[in-house]
Amino acid sequence: MKSVRDIDVTSKAVFVRVDYNVPVDENLNITDDNRILATLDLIYYLLERNAKIILASHMGRPNGKRDPKFSLAQVAKRLSRILETPVLFADDCIGENVSKMVSQLDNGQILMLENLRFHNEEKENNEAFAKKLADLCDVYVNNAFAVSHRDQASVTGIPKLVSESVAGFLLEKEVQSYYDLVENPKRPLVAVIGGAKVFGKLAALENMLNFFDKLIIGGVMANTFLKSQGFDTKGSMIEEDLLETAAGIVKKAKEKRVDFLLPRDLVCAEKFDKDTRVKEAMVDQIPDQWMALDIGPKTALRYAKAIEDAGTIVWNGPMGVFEMEKFISGTQVIADAIADSSAFSIVGGGDTGLAAKKCNVADKVSYVSTGGGAFLHLMEGKKLPGVVALE
Repeated sequence: MKSVRDIDVTSKAVFVRVDYNVPVDENLNITDDNRILATLDLIYYLLERNAKIILASHMGRPNGKRDPKFSLAQVAKRLSRILETPVLFADDCIGENVSKMVSQLDNGQILMLENLRFHNEEKENNEAFAKKLADLCDVYVNNAFAVSHRDQASVTGIPKLVSESVAGFLLEKEVQSYYDLVENPKRPLVAVIGGAKVFGKLAALENMLNFFDKLIIGGVMANTFLKSQGFDTKGSMIEEDLLETAAGIVKKAKEKRVDFLLPRDLVCAEKFDKDTRVKEAMVDQIPDQWMALDIGPKTALRYAKAIEDAGTIVWNGPMGVFEMEKFISGTQVIADAIADSSAFSIVGGGDTGLAAKKCNVADKVSYVSTGGGAFLHLMEGKKLPGVVALE
């Protein structure tokens, strides 16, 4: 894929697809601006070249309807404060008013468009909608790794309609980090995989058996694997329809001589609540009707020991329901072990990035990816549609 460095953007209208899907509180205040900060180097690069910058993003899931809580207006204000320069804001992403604002942009000015997903046509990859977006610019730049696994108008639609479509710095860095990891890792290559759902990670896990040395499994998804091995997980959340597949992955790991580590003890709860009663139990001794919400202390130490000699570590998914203080312990132990290791460590975005931040290790790991879904898409051995569109 061609880089933004490879073309002349001077005085051109440059449409930059960014990922500003940032978390906000009940008062619509941004609680984490890391995704904004990750785009600053590209914005400064374009400003230095007097480009007319058009920033476009989605936020949340408004389902094709205008919803104030998903407006990018707050993001425009935050970016303006960070840059210490005005960031204009359009109340839509297409239409006469938007076209007029773009036509009146001076060199070195920035315009942020309203949430792309206020239009269903964005997710549908509607060609007419993509054309309206493409007509705003001379150059298209994809700088949104986190949505590059999506086949949507602002990701794969616009590049077909603009004469120059290139990758931004963040997309380049994310994709290069993955290929460095897969093609020439320092070994042992260890994956720590957690989170809630097995379904979204099965294909990635199966592919990872081909080149990883160790797979360490935690989080709620570990319950499905445990039940597939004959353990009674009582009231724990599992995915019944995936038990056979999970058992197959464990069997394949043994055949390939990949260390596949499952929990031996768990932190269990009477109910899913921050004030619930909690017990530690071995995997074959979960109390009736109770549920496992974190790996246990023995497992956490065993996992930390397994990480010690790693040359490269990939972490995707917390070890428990880390949002509740009673169930953050396992994630904290693993996060500290990754941070303390001498390995090259990659944190796979999404909830894992939030967990790394809450565990105070985000600045101690080698790299924090901005996209969980896109990261897993690559782990499945697939190409990203957003990257293919630039080739």
